[in-house]
Formats: sequence, C-alpha cells, structure tokens
Amino acid sequence: MARSRPAYEYTEAEDKSMRLGFLLIAAGLLSLLVLGFCWLRPALQERRGGGAANCTVLAVRQLGERFACSFSCGGACRGTARYPCLQVLVRTSRSAAPALLHEDERQLRANPKCSYIPPCARDDQENSENVTYKQKYWKEKVGSQPFTCYFNQHLRPDDVMLKRTHDEAVLLHCFLWPLVTLLVGVLIVLLTICAKSLAVKAEALQRRKHA
Repeated sequence: MARSRPAYEYTEAEDKSMRLGFLLIAAGLLSLLVLGFCWLRPALQERRGGGAANCTVLAVRQLGERFACSFSCGGACRGTARYPCLQVLVRTSRSAAPALLHEDERQLRANPKCSYIPPCARDDQENSENVTYKQKYWKEKVGSQPFTCYFNQHLRPDDVMLKRTHDEAVLLHCFLWPLVTLLVGVLIVLLTICAKSLAVKAEALQRRKHA
C-alpha cells in the first residue's frame, strides 16, 4: 500500500511552482542590481552634472581634416576607412559663447572635434556623402530654428549634445521588466503558499467531520 503524503508537504506541482517563483525573484533581483550599477549610477551622474538648454545653429562647416573609422563586412573582413569632420556650432540659452554640437555622449567621447560620426562604410566616398547629407540637414532643414540640446559640465562644459545617453524611456523599460519579473515571482510564491494553506485547512476540517 502506497504511503499517503502528509497534508503539510508540497505536491510535485506545488514544488515546481515554488521553484519557478523563487527563480523569477532571483532573476528580477539580479537584473535590478546589474542595471542599477550599469545604468542608474551613470544616469544620475549625468543628471547631476548636466541639463537642457535651447540651441540655435550658428555655423555648419566641414574641416579639411579626415578621421579614421573601423568597418566590418564579415567574420574575416575588417578594415579602416576615413570620413570628413563636420562641425555644427550653436548658441545656447545658457551661454553667449559658441558651443560645438555632438550627436550624443558616445560620439563626443569617440571624437570630441567633430559633430557627427557616420556609420563607417568601406568606401570613403560613401562616408563623405553621409557627412554631406548631415551638413545639408543642419543648414537647410534646421537652419535658425531653435531646438533642445543637452550639456554635461563634468564631461566637456563647452560642448552640447543633441541626445541624452540615458533617456528616460530607456531607463524606464530597463527597470520596469526586472521589477515585473520580481513581482510575478513573489505573486506565484504567495499564491502557492495560500493555496496550500487552504488545502491543509480543508483537509483538517474534513477529518473532523469524519472523526
């Protein structure tokens, strides 16, 4: 005769449910810790040292200097190409002095002398065409229209950026889904415990009726 399982012991399905819940909790906590270290701390530093301003284009020009970039066209196909340096000088609402505009913080760090780094193509001519297109965009489409730009006093106080590296929407999604995973794990564990508690009480009540 098979030995009956005590009421307080979890069934195989309940045990799997508890393991799944704890796994989701661990994954959510680990994701929050990693993202908090990699994203939240740099984002807070950026916010603390920077802010937004209104910018107006003063001049758009190409320098005679060309810079190298690296391209990849397959596993064993790698090389370097060159692109012309485009500078977009702007006036900001926080200072009367001209400031050099950059696409974002990544491009500012990669080449602080130029405003735009094109996607590196194998052909130098294609890189030049991409830069020329961006130059026409700033001259003809933007012109003297004001736009929002961002500065970072810790990085380069005399330069501004078109986009923030740590955007609010990106940060929201990075922390929303780990938090949802954590809450789902907690919910699974709580529901499993509550269901087991109710089952134990129901079985105890049934035994009292038959006693």
